[in-house]
Amino acid sequence: MKIDFGLQAADLDRDIDRMWQLSARKIRSLEQSYPPELGAPVFTVSGRYTAKGWTDWTQGFQFGAEILQFDATGESEFLELGREHTMRHMASHLTHVGVHDHGFNNVSTYGNLRRLMLEGRIELNSRELDCYELALKVSGAVQASRWSTTVDGDGYICSFNGPHSLFCDTIRSLRSLAMSHQLGHRFLGENDQHINLLDRLLQHARTTARWNVFYGEQRDAYDVRGRVAHESIFNVNDGRYRCPSTQQGYSPFSTWTRGLAWIMAGYSEELEWLATRSDEELAPLGGRDANEQIMRRAAEAACDFYIENTPLDGIPYWDTGAPGLVHLGDYLLRPADPFNDHEPVDSSAAAIAAQGLVRFGQYLAQQKIGDGERYYQAGLTVLRTLLRSPYLSEADDHQGLLLHTVYHRPRGWDHVPPGAKVPCGESCMWGDYHLREAANYVMRLTRRMPYFTFFGPVTRHDG
Repeated sequence: MKIDFGLQAADLDRDIDRMWQLSARKIRSLEQSYPPELGAPVFTVSGRYTAKGWTDWTQGFQFGAEILQFDATGESEFLELGREHTMRHMASHLTHVGVHDHGFNNVSTYGNLRRLMLEGRIELNSRELDCYELALKVSGAVQASRWSTTVDGDGYICSFNGPHSLFCDTIRSLRSLAMSHQLGHRFLGENDQHINLLDRLLQHARTTARWNVFYGEQRDAYDVRGRVAHESIFNVNDGRYRCPSTQQGYSPFSTWTRGLAWIMAGYSEELEWLATRSDEELAPLGGRDANEQIMRRAAEAACDFYIENTPLDGIPYWDTGAPGLVHLGDYLLRPADPFNDHEPVDSSAAAIAAQGLVRFGQYLAQQKIGDGERYYQAGLTVLRTLLRSPYLSEADDHQGLLLHTVYHRPRGWDHVPPGAKVPCGESCMWGDYHLREAANYVMRLTRRMPYFTFFGPVTRHDG
């Protein structure tokens, strides 16, 4: 991609304000036409949101979007919607033992509400705050209980596929363990054994960095630095790594770009959170330097791979090895084409990656290490593209906010409009949410608002 080094965050203010105006209309439309009892909306078909059963991981994005809308605009109607929906419909997600998605569903809802209360954006109510924090404690413990061990003494949160499966997506669900640990939760197992949530967070981060991210070290014939495998497979009998795999990408040896983006965003925000922990609590768990180095190496490799393998405008195709790309010629030397006849783009990957790039750049600058400006400017460049045509959804009869997203290309779940040959023109819950989240993050950088993190202000009451 071509990074615009002259672009300033303030240059996006007008586009961001317009996005929030459009966002309000989209949220109202969904609220009026899609009762929560229908299940979580997943993606649009001909501009209307619909459910898609596989795993229930998008409801937190629906209600979290309402909370972010209030966060950005101060419109109280959206706070009331987000708060009411969270309290009425999200409890089952707190104790869902069958998924790896707690960081998506619960930190996007209970976590955002807690953050806004501690920032003073919502009137402080100690009972309400206790409710949000109890929910986050429970969610992190339940997520951490979905655990498999590896032969080297570490382990990982296993995906919904089973105990053999480690998804790259789950790096962003570590935020649920981080919140539970930060709030001082004591997670107990058999015989009242204390299970250290910080330890499990660090183990999962190390295992993902070791096996799902590649560093050009000839692990296999396709080991390119920064390439990300969607899934790593382990032998559950002895904990040994067996092979890369994928559920939503083209192949185990190519890079599904949304998975790449999860790595970029997940490690960047965990690095920020790790900086708030004391040396004393990190010392028996490998120490600060070693753990930060592992996370930073993974984030940097993935961010570099994204920059090097994405078209000029910063919008990736859905998989870097998708077979139809060969018919597009020098597709990296021009802006992405969501209307081509061969392979779809995935703007939802771009929305996640934009935040990962900007956040990683900010982290490096704060730590005074590395080339933070390069990543920061790359993230702004991607976000600028997403905030404009043809990616920002302007039509009143389309419920999505971010166009040209893809969910599951191999299974053919995404809508192909009449006259087109590949999916295009549709939206998804995580794409809409992460565009809002990235816009909120960048907006706060220019308007003297508190720095936006998933963990919010760290108070003296936190663990």
